[in-house]
Amino acid sequence: MRSYALRTVVTLCFAASLAAAAGAPSSARTATAPASDTVRHEPRSPVIVDCFWHTNVRPTDFMLACGDGNSRLTSLHWSQWSQGSARAEGVNVVNDCKPYCAAGKFHPYRVVVHLDRVKPWKKHPEVQHYSRITLDYQGSRPAGFAKTVTYPLWD
Repeated sequence: MRSYALRTVVTLCFAASLAAAAGAPSSARTATAPASDTVRHEPRSPVIVDCFWHTNVRPTDFMLACGDGNSRLTSLHWSQWSQGSARAEGVNVVNDCKPYCAAGKFHPYRVVVHLDRVKPWKKHPEVQHYSRITLDYQGSRPAGFAKTVTYPLWD
């Protein structure tokens, strides 16, 4: 009796695997790749990686302080986004943390944003990302900040 049950199970598994192979969609079947001289690959633009490890190209908003959200870029208008660098104008909204951050107020500061140092992203090495951001304040700036500040971007 046991051998009959075992043969039945083996037969059913074999039949199911044959049916699955026969019914595979055409996209799953192997196709011959076109000749390499007919395939054209455009270089992909570098990306900027956000706090949630999502890739972005020309974002309108970008969180700088991922841990507490006390500094973010808003209203970004990109005039350049290339293989070597990117440039935008926007607003850096920063919490003054007075008397402490939870009770602080957010203040807007006009900035020019520069992205550079393109390199492979550690999480996905085939993706190129900007690894440095520079903010040039265009007037007033947060207390204790230099007119130009540069930060590494997470990898």
